[in-house]
Amino acid sequence: MKIFPAIDLRDGKVVRLLKGDYDQMTVYGDDPLTTARGFADCGAEYIHIVDLDGAKDGGTPNMDVIKAIAEGTDLKVEVGGGIRSEEVIAAYRDAGVWRVIIGTAAVERPEWTAEMIGKYGRAIAVGADVADGRIAVRGWKEVTDVTLDQLMADLSRLGASGVICTDIAKDGAMEGTNLPLYQSLSEKYDLDIVASGGVSTMDDVRKLKEMGVFGAIIGKALYSGAIDLREAIEEAR
Repeated sequence: MKIFPAIDLRDGKVVRLLKGDYDQMTVYGDDPLTTARGFADCGAEYIHIVDLDGAKDGGTPNMDVIKAIAEGTDLKVEVGGGIRSEEVIAAYRDAGVWRVIIGTAAVERPEWTAEMIGKYGRAIAVGADVADGRIAVRGWKEVTDVTLDQLMADLSRLGASGVICTDIAKDGAMEGTNLPLYQSLSEKYDLDIVASGGVSTMDDVRKLKEMGVFGAIIGKALYSGAIDLREAIEEAR
């Protein structure tokens, strides 16, 4: 299993939100590149970056920061947040990003999403952000009528390879992750599932590994010291 330490960006700073609430934000640092290099020094091979400004308003307001991380480390960088055009995908790829995550557009523009998956292959992943079984979009500000199972079935049909599934109710709450959800997804779908939201103990890491999920994203638990990144990477191997 792959461990993805996470950086959420807002106004160029390293932050974390509680359950996606922009009004409940904690700033953990002013230098994302230094944070990313710290992850690499702990043995990380991957990093998960969310542009919160992009997710909320569209565009690539933190592109320079993300490019600096891609160029300034050997980490495989995956980026999500506001990716709704091929121009943005191409710009991130040109900046050295390993994998680009389509979120809102996967729900609202499935034909375009299928086209991007066909063109970019494994360089595209889809973000499935879940609130009470339904998919949330636009920086988690809107909850749609699309269910997680509907989206997963569509993605399987479209030939998607990777899905980052976030249980919004667990995100940043430090109450443990939704293990039954990821167990169900790993059994039902032949996709590379990445668990996100509430991974807050080493027991979470061990149990996700036993399920056979592709990866786990760890955010607040690293910044609070609840999980040691070196230990998590070793456990996940």
